[in-house]
Amino acid sequence: MTNDQLVDKPALDIEGAAIRLKPVVNHTPLQYNANLSRKYQCRVYLKREDLQIVRSYKLRGAYNMMSQLTPDQLAKGVVCASAGNHAQGFAYSCKKLNVKGVVFMPIPSPQQKVSQTKMFGENFVQVKLVGDTFDDTAKAAKAYTLEQGMTFIPPFDHPLIMAGQATVGVEILEDYNKLGEAPIDYIFIPVGGGGLSAGVGTYFKQHSPNTKVVGLEPEGAPSMLTALREGHPVELEQIDKFVDGAAVKRIGDYTFAICKDVLDDMHLVSEGKICTTILEMYNEEAIVVEPAGALSIAVLDDYAEQIKGKTIVCIVSGSNNDIDRMQEIKERSLIYEGLKHYFLIRFAQRPGALKDFVNKVLGPDDDITRFEYIQKHNKEAGPALVGLELKSKHDYQVLIENMKQYQINYNEINKDDNIYGYLV
Repeated sequence: MTNDQLVDKPALDIEGAAIRLKPVVNHTPLQYNANLSRKYQCRVYLKREDLQIVRSYKLRGAYNMMSQLTPDQLAKGVVCASAGNHAQGFAYSCKKLNVKGVVFMPIPSPQQKVSQTKMFGENFVQVKLVGDTFDDTAKAAKAYTLEQGMTFIPPFDHPLIMAGQATVGVEILEDYNKLGEAPIDYIFIPVGGGGLSAGVGTYFKQHSPNTKVVGLEPEGAPSMLTALREGHPVELEQIDKFVDGAAVKRIGDYTFAICKDVLDDMHLVSEGKICTTILEMYNEEAIVVEPAGALSIAVLDDYAEQIKGKTIVCIVSGSNNDIDRMQEIKERSLIYEGLKHYFLIRFAQRPGALKDFVNKVLGPDDDITRFEYIQKHNKEAGPALVGLELKSKHDYQVLIENMKQYQINYNEINKDDNIYGYLV
């Protein structure tokens, strides 16, 4: 795409969306957080979209668009493609508007998300599991929409969707202005396709122009950052889908047209840091956040100096976190914190080799969490997959020095994503 093919920046009817959504959505709280404020020596407010009816802000955009369709369009029905929060917001909107909806989801979608979508949509929604990847699913959904003469409700790239998501910003300023305090210095916004950041960013530029608007993406899916650097949306070849609510291969054309003007900064957050934040929020605040919902809090360490003494708002975008993922979240957090390491070790095939490793190489607080050993005949060394959990990240250096001292033949595999993903 060349610059002359870029779409024009669309106008957003944010005030109209706020009126339409008022009787439908929860006006979610803007909460001062004492622990985070103390930790970063500033004033931290959390916009709790995790407490929305469908546990994410996505209901706002879906309902705003669907409520403005013509009676004829509504009679023919609506379609969406989503593996998560958009599907649930769409399903709830179908029920609220008494409209027939079809949700296309990838075949590997977690059963919890399929069940939630059906629960919010009740008899108004049909779920079709099609395709192995989201791209396959979206293609099938769009083809079905055309065949049936229905209306497609996109997850982010439409002015009515963005205007709906912008009402998060309307509520933030409505609540904050009642406090009568100094203006908000920073607002941190998760970015997937860019609908939330485009909408909220637009509203803040109009009504709180001195607030720095910071967009946040996971390191494994830097669609917006890449687009901003290239000057146009780019389809990434591969993404890490772990932060499912913010992992898209390509941001929208309309969202980019707005975000390039309203985002003051764009920042990447590592998936491991996001996992640590999810666990901290659960253990310290009893707040359940999904990976995308943790982005705005996970980034605070990187902005610690800039935000000192300032007022900041973090949008907690959702809480649709499948309990089955908690083991993976804990694992990624431990690896990020330097407390979990996986090695392929070729032990010498002699009696006592394993005993020496445990007694001489491992420290007193090092814990073996995984051990798979294959003895190979007629060879000098047999490979073992060894997982170790350390008490402190400083123990790692001692461990590596001991490996070298006792001439242990090893490869650390959590530094190689491909081998790690295959074996662990």
